[in-house]
Amino acid sequence: MRVLVLLGAPGAGKGTQAQVLARTLGIPHIATGDLFRAAVREGTTLGREVKEYMDRGELVPDGVTVGILLDRLSASDARDGAILDGFPRTRAQAEALDAELAGRGVGVDRALYIDVPSEDIVRRLSGRWICEAAGHVYNVASRPPRAAGRCDIDESALVQRDDDRAETVRARLGQQMGALGEVAAHYRATGALVMVDGGKPIAEVTEALLDVLRPAAERRVG
Repeated sequence: MRVLVLLGAPGAGKGTQAQVLARTLGIPHIATGDLFRAAVREGTTLGREVKEYMDRGELVPDGVTVGILLDRLSASDARDGAILDGFPRTRAQAEALDAELAGRGVGVDRALYIDVPSEDIVRRLSGRWICEAAGHVYNVASRPPRAAGRCDIDESALVQRDDDRAETVRARLGQQMGALGEVAAHYRATGALVMVDGGKPIAEVTEALLDVLRPAAERRVG
């Protein structure tokens, strides 16, 4: 089993790359948010526990999250491995995941860090605008409207949420990057960390990630 972890700031492109890697490698993309919603919907024992925390507005404890992840890794489609997206977010979570995986005789094979400068992240996230009428989403950098400030579909005005304003994005990044740095340091110490330049075009980032994952002999031939 090959367990891969995708790391990077919000807006670094983890979700996009995870989907491409999953299709190419033939292993599932596992996002913890999706796991939580599925567990709650299915009413499993862990799902009921997750719901209690969510209903109280509390973070789901690391042990519960790892338990749900391990259940998912036991599914038949994950017998060859999986790509984890959204976990671990802290060093404690990384250590808990390592300990539980070790009990199964496996570990994190690669921690793939998609590295994008903070100001580029701010530009990506703060470029999002939403139409007032129906919530259609645009981004001035990657998906701009045909007419500035107007929705292509219903011509309603585009507005920016407070959460998407540059100053808010910078503050949120400042809170998250410290923990992300600790996770990266953990995997650097284990030898699993690989840094990839996430500022390049999507296809080039994908190729760089796949190159890391190819066997050494194949890389030499390619």
